[in-house]
Amino acid sequence: MPTLVDFATTGAQFEIPEFENPTDAISSVKFSPYSNRLLVASWDKHVYLYEITSGVGTLVNKFEHRAPVLDVCFGKDDDEAFTCGLDWDIRRLDLTTGTQTVLSTHSAPANRLVYSNARSLLVSTSWDSTLHFHSPSADQNPASLTLPSKAFSLSLTATKLVVAMASRALHIYELKNLQLLLSESSATQSAMSTIEAEPWQRRESSLKYMTRAVACMPNDAGYASSSIEGRVAVEWFDPSPDSQARKYAFKCHRQTENGSDTVYPVHALAFHPVHGTFASGGGDGIVAIWDAVGKRRIRQYHKFPASVAAIDFSTDGKFLAVACSPGFEDGKDFVAEGSVSVVIRELGDLETQPKAPR
Repeated sequence: MPTLVDFATTGAQFEIPEFENPTDAISSVKFSPYSNRLLVASWDKHVYLYEITSGVGTLVNKFEHRAPVLDVCFGKDDDEAFTCGLDWDIRRLDLTTGTQTVLSTHSAPANRLVYSNARSLLVSTSWDSTLHFHSPSADQNPASLTLPSKAFSLSLTATKLVVAMASRALHIYELKNLQLLLSESSATQSAMSTIEAEPWQRRESSLKYMTRAVACMPNDAGYASSSIEGRVAVEWFDPSPDSQARKYAFKCHRQTENGSDTVYPVHALAFHPVHGTFASGGGDGIVAIWDAVGKRRIRQYHKFPASVAAIDFSTDGKFLAVACSPGFEDGKDFVAEGSVSVVIRELGDLETQPKAPR
């Protein structure tokens, strides 16, 4: 059994046992929307399923793929997952039987996917600059939408889909309009179709350098994005001048070493589902909690064993999963043994709540 570590006055943390960890870099961690089950995708060509309880992370099963897995998410329940990776395929994974079904195939590696349970809609991106849309439970044919550039990150709310791309471009789509187009397309096509959908909004990132991650606020009000140059931006969907005047960006994940400022990429963002605060994880091995509205850092945890590759909150907000993998920020060769880990932070009642204004 892993040992609990007293990590702050309001919480504790533990690691998944090393022999149950991935054996290569971690690309994604995703909690179930329905329980405290956790999926982990890795470059070792496997998806790992864990059951998280207080003080313990238990490996339930692992599922081998043909190539490194770049992203994973749960589907309509705890028995269904979707995966994508370097084999270009979008796959449905039955977590009970292990059966894998290919839903569509991009023309380049598929790097990100998200699932809307309310709309039974799966969205994937690829380095081929397309989105693929699937309605697995509606027996509809998949559809493809061409983007102006390669997508780096995806996030969605109850009503919107945010796509962060190269050249600092962001597209925001309304899910109801996408679903209408998909229904119309499926009715007239017997195979994958190509649709044209104008985004609800086109934006240019507030950050000067390449976008690394994007995460939507749980209240459907806006999103945060991060860059390779140690910055995070917070923006709101409302296009009114007053609302847009609220957007801001700030520096983070920078370390002073030998008298000079070293800047690290911000690899991961995740919003707390209850309090609306958000976590950022960087190449410096640091995870910080931020109050988006109050524009302040709530807390910063001690340095993790390696670069923080991915983070996610459990649906009840009681756990934070942190995936650590060498990120090559230090210029050293990759060594998986002892450097790849999944750390579970058990959150105290006040740990992620916004602080009262000063």
